[in-house]
Amino acid sequence: MSNKNLRPLSLSLLSLLLSACGSGGLLTTVGPDYQTKPLQAAANWQAPQPGEHNLATAHQGDPANLNRWWHRFNDPVLNRFLAAAQQESASVADAKARIEQARANLVGADAALLPTIDASIGAKRSSSSFGGTPFVWNQFPAGLQSSWEIDLFGGLARQEQAARSQLESRHAAWHDARVAVAAEAANAYLAYRYCEAQVHIVQADTESRRESARLSDIAGKAGFRAPGDVALANASAAEGNRTLLQQQAQCERSVKSLVAMTGLQEAEVRKLLTEAPDRTAKLPSPPAFRIDSLPARVLLQRPDLAAAERDVAEASANIGVEQAKRFPKLSLSGNITPTLQNMNGGAFMLAQTWAIGPTLSLPLFDAGKRAADVEAARAQYQAAESKFRSKVRTAVKEVEDALVRLDSVSQRLPEGRKAVTGYRANFLAVRELFQVGLGNLIDVETSRRNVLSAEMALKELEQEQVSAWIALYRAAGGGWEGNDQPQKADAVSSNGNPEKPDRYLNHQVDFSEGKS
Repeated sequence: MSNKNLRPLSLSLLSLLLSACGSGGLLTTVGPDYQTKPLQAAANWQAPQPGEHNLATAHQGDPANLNRWWHRFNDPVLNRFLAAAQQESASVADAKARIEQARANLVGADAALLPTIDASIGAKRSSSSFGGTPFVWNQFPAGLQSSWEIDLFGGLARQEQAARSQLESRHAAWHDARVAVAAEAANAYLAYRYCEAQVHIVQADTESRRESARLSDIAGKAGFRAPGDVALANASAAEGNRTLLQQQAQCERSVKSLVAMTGLQEAEVRKLLTEAPDRTAKLPSPPAFRIDSLPARVLLQRPDLAAAERDVAEASANIGVEQAKRFPKLSLSGNITPTLQNMNGGAFMLAQTWAIGPTLSLPLFDAGKRAADVEAARAQYQAAESKFRSKVRTAVKEVEDALVRLDSVSQRLPEGRKAVTGYRANFLAVRELFQVGLGNLIDVETSRRNVLSAEMALKELEQEQVSAWIALYRAAGGGWEGNDQPQKADAVSSNGNPEKPDRYLNHQVDFSEGKS
């Protein structure tokens, strides 16, 4: 057959081999083809949705979606802390590093499907003698070497699928880390504002105790109060001071937590917390929202579930990777090495050498290692699948828990407000009787403690309500945008949101996996 006839045949064979790189093995593709299974979730949520007890309407929240949820708090201090926490978080940085590692793995898997080409150049001077006069030999070789593994049974294609699934999993895990950090920072900020509110309540109570002690002391010196009443009033004032100091120390600890979480200087944190007097001792007001009534849709929005599902896909592809190792392997290698050389200072001569040829390796005996590796890969797949199902159950529980908390607090808040109103009216009446000499100080202090307890309980309910909204936001996926990239989303804007947050609830993740 002539060279003219061989050239089209060679080009056709090369084209066939290259096309096999993108579709699977040249002969076949071993291993299972991964198929996404439906999420095992109930048809509806069991807990009431926010708003069924007038909770959402009370907040005038937008139930459409979670886009820019933090921004709609209208709290610049919170947004500043969220942005700083995102930048300083070790978990976010670690997740981003894992993305880069997975991206490198994918590049390596893609490269394994194509030929490798290396170049070399060298210089060599040697002296030799064969029983006679020595001669000097100068050599200047330059060469190209190439090798190419033909993916006969799809092992390399499965490796590429596994690497791609790993990269998608790392992206989702990065989003999950960012959502977790945002929720953690918001809860830390909430804890400080809650502590501030408690300080205001205790401070007002302490001032009232001090005034009662002062008046009792005056009355005692004039002989209108018994020494026991005076001692009780002073003890009550001291107890109020102790409680106030304890609460102030708790607020100081909250400041330290914010400093550690955000990486900001303590002076800047304190300035941010105090520069807006209208926000002092006031809890942030979360915008209400309603999650999708279908649990499966909500679960698809969670980045941790997306990461776990991609881990299952990666484990499935790794089965094919290990199975392909039990089959023959075909590789092509070749080199071209022109060498410029001379002897004893004579004229240079060009010597050209080349070689090309296939190598077929056959696995004959490995004492069962490859078979064991396949079984290990199957076990890893089953473990990843079990972990995914467990995460689904946990996700459902977290959403249900948050809904139950919101429903419960919405019903308890009105009762708490009634309790504060009633106890305060009772305290004012008892104190007035005491001041005109018709009551006793023990009743006054008992009534005072009832008011303080009711006010603290009411503030705790308000704090729990905000915390429950944050928990529901986190449980519902936290505004994750599946196609957001670290390079684009790594910077958090000054309002505490990713730079591109506009497609949250409309985003649907397609987890289908075909041959690549």
